[in-house]
Amino acid sequence: MPSRTISSNWILLSLAISAFAIGSTEFISVGLLPLLTRSFGISLSQGGLTVSLYAAGITVGAPVLALLTNRWNRKHLLLAIMVTFLIGNLLAVTAPTFGILLTGRIIAALAHGIFMAIASLIAADVVAPQKRASAIAVMFTGLTLATVTGVPLGTFIGEHLGWRASFLFLILLGLVGLITNALLVPRNLPLPRPTSVKGICRILKQPQLLLILIITALGYGATFPVYTYLTPILNQQMGWSTSAIVVILVFYGIAVAIGNTLGGRFANRRPLPAIIKMFVGLALALLLVRLTINLQVWGLLAVVVMGLFAFMNVPGLQLYIVQLAETYTPNEVSLASALNISAFNVGIMLGSGLGGQAVAQGQLTNTPWLGIGMLIFGIGVAAGLQRLENRQPQRNIVKEHH
Repeated sequence: MPSRTISSNWILLSLAISAFAIGSTEFISVGLLPLLTRSFGISLSQGGLTVSLYAAGITVGAPVLALLTNRWNRKHLLLAIMVTFLIGNLLAVTAPTFGILLTGRIIAALAHGIFMAIASLIAADVVAPQKRASAIAVMFTGLTLATVTGVPLGTFIGEHLGWRASFLFLILLGLVGLITNALLVPRNLPLPRPTSVKGICRILKQPQLLLILIITALGYGATFPVYTYLTPILNQQMGWSTSAIVVILVFYGIAVAIGNTLGGRFANRRPLPAIIKMFVGLALALLLVRLTINLQVWGLLAVVVMGLFAFMNVPGLQLYIVQLAETYTPNEVSLASALNISAFNVGIMLGSGLGGQAVAQGQLTNTPWLGIGMLIFGIGVAAGLQRLENRQPQRNIVKEHH
């Protein structure tokens, strides 16, 4: 079926549904952390590996699999991705040991990385240029809706039926994603230009592209020293019950969804200045979390504000690296997109890892400071990139077209 006969809205819907399944998987262990620590007899910081190692799988999977599958039919690749995703979660459901659970998480993460890389490009390609950030935001809405309903529902299922039932829930979501891809995604989507490992070197040699990758890692990862350990923070520090935390996660997810949508609109025209403002907003939100971390109601409000800013920068960061790649490395746009997905997850590994070190030292209440520190560095790098870009007259052409 020719792609022109399928509305871009339907294509974006299919991508968002698959992203919902995958997004639920990425962060479900945040809600299940106390259950996993009890089931396997591990520490809280060890349980955090379910987040950081998943991010590591995405980091490796996005660029490596983007290279290996560059000339694959896009629809066939999407279906293969969802099958791999299902295999990883099936392994997690049946895991007799924590090590095997982590193995299943990594397999699912490999599928996640390549999915987000190609889905971002497809979303940007099927709409008018001036709507590209909004289209990427629609696709990422699947991830944010996962934080609204998928993660809280998975947590609720885990609390009542055990954590294995939560991973079975993920398998059912993955099956829905597989079916919608099969039904809605066109067969003859355009292939990206051929690329190779040398393309990674060409991208990293461009100062602008290297800087935006660093900015992505620092700015996106800044939420994760807190978010990885959000359940114990809400329970141990703020005094909320496990049943209340399920509801709180829903409100957190709603805030994330609103922030993601607003972020796409803010970044459509001039992504970098918008990104810097979003980083400042997130830093202030994390400061608010630290100041209210031992207060039940005010602490809850601070967490929701953090959710509003947490993913707001995602559409702009993803759009901006595509714009930069189109200007500086036009043959490597898909690879640059994949590397930025890796950068998001380098940020998760960094943020989650720093948070884990703090928790291991009994510093759960001070995790917000780690995120603020990452943002200060990120804002500094972004300001440097802005100065560099202001000296590049050819970028004005890109701004006019996008």
